[in-house]
Amino acid sequence: MPRIAGIDIPDRKKIRFSLQYIHGVGPKIADEIIAKCGLDPDKRAGDLNESEVASIASLIDAEYVVEGALRRQVSQNISRLREIRCYRGDRHRRGLPCRGQRTKCNARTRKGKKKTVAGKKGVKG
Repeated sequence: MPRIAGIDIPDRKKIRFSLQYIHGVGPKIADEIIAKCGLDPDKRAGDLNESEVASIASLIDAEYVVEGALRRQVSQNISRLREIRCYRGDRHRRGLPCRGQRTKCNARTRKGKKKTVAGKKGVKG
C-alpha cells in the first residue's frame, strides 16, 4: 500500500481515485497532481514505483494544504466566527445549519436525534 502525505492509499484503485482518500484532495486536485507529475491516469496506485510516489508526495507537500493542516485551518476559521459572535458563528455554536437551510422539518444531520417535547395533545383545561 503506497503511503502519500502520511496516508495509506488503496493500491488496487486507479491513482485518480486513490489520491482522493487524502483529506483535501478531490477530483480536480487529483487530476492536477497526475498532470503535473506526468503520470498515466489509468495506472493503479499499487503499480507506482518509489520515484513516482516521492514526486506525488513532494508536490502535495509543496503546493496543497491537506490532512492535519487543513483540518486545523478549518477549525480555526470556525472558532474565529464563534469569537466574533457573527450569525454563522452562533449557528456553529448552537449546532444548527449555517448556510440558510430550513430547520422546521429537516436539518436532522446538524440537530441530531429527535427530542420529543410534551405537547398540548389530550390536555383539557
